[in-house]
Amino acid sequence: MAIRQILKRSLSNERRSNEIPKGHLAVYVGENDKNRFVIPFSYLNYPSFQELLCQAEEEFGFRHPMGGLTIPCTKDFFVDLTSRLSRT
Repeated sequence: MAIRQILKRSLSNERRSNEIPKGHLAVYVGENDKNRFVIPFSYLNYPSFQELLCQAEEEFGFRHPMGGLTIPCTKDFFVDLTSRLSRT
């Protein structure tokens, strides 16, 4: 299944917020309206994703407004990045 389909499915499953598969985590992405994505832990190993984590730490510290990890980028950028990471 393509990463875009997985991400779209994770967005449509927001009502089942407690259902995160083993080896994954939920993050919130977006500038104004936050979207929830469920991503594999393996993304945390990529330098490009680690940059986003550093930006999140700079912007939010350890208090994230959504109650979970909030990534400070646009939804389109995040989907593009995770699509590239899924192909490596």
